[in-house]
Amino acid sequence: MTRDENEDELWDVYDQDRRLTGRLHRRGDQMDEGDYHLVVHVCIFNSENQLLIQQRQPWKKGWPNMWDLSAAGSAVAGDTSQNAAEREVKEELGLVINLSNERPRFTINFPNGFDDYYMITQDVNIEELQLQEEEVQAVKWVEQQELMQMVEDGEMVPYYFLHQIFELKEIWGSHKRKDFSRGIIK
Repeated sequence: MTRDENEDELWDVYDQDRRLTGRLHRRGDQMDEGDYHLVVHVCIFNSENQLLIQQRQPWKKGWPNMWDLSAAGSAVAGDTSQNAAEREVKEELGLVINLSNERPRFTINFPNGFDDYYMITQDVNIEELQLQEEEVQAVKWVEQQELMQMVEDGEMVPYYFLHQIFELKEIWGSHKRKDFSRGIIK
C-alpha cells in the first residue's frame, strides 16, 4: 500500500513554534487551524555537481509523471526530521544515508507545516538503486542547465528556488568562513 493510500498513517502535530503538541493527525483528514506537520526533502548531489532527481509515477495524486527532487515525504508519528529524511530515501530509492550529524540546510514554512530540506553529496550508482514502484518510475542525474530546461518545459515540479539550488548547495556546503549576519561570505 502506498503512502497516498495509507489512511492509517499518523503524523505528529506541531504548534506554530514547531513544538510537539502531543496530539496526532491522521493523513488525509483536514488539519485544524494552528496545527502543523513536518515534511522533508532530500537533495542528493554527486561529486560532479549533478543533482539526482526522480520521476513520480503517473498515478501519484500530486504532480503525476513530473520530475522531483531526490526524495521527499511526510514525517510519521515519532519521526525526527533526520529519521524521516533517512526513511524516505531508503523507501523511495533503496539507499541508506546517515543524517544523524546533519541539520536541514533550510526550512520552508507552508500553510500546514514545516518542510525541511537536506542537501548531501554522495556518489550513487543509479543502476543499483531499488526504486519504490508505487511512487518512483525513474531516476537520473542532471546538471543545472538541464534542470532549468526541465523547469521551463514544465517537466519538473516547480519549486520556486530551483534556479538557486546548485548555489544553495555550494554556499551551505562549503567550508569557508561565513558571516550571515551581514550577508557576507568570505
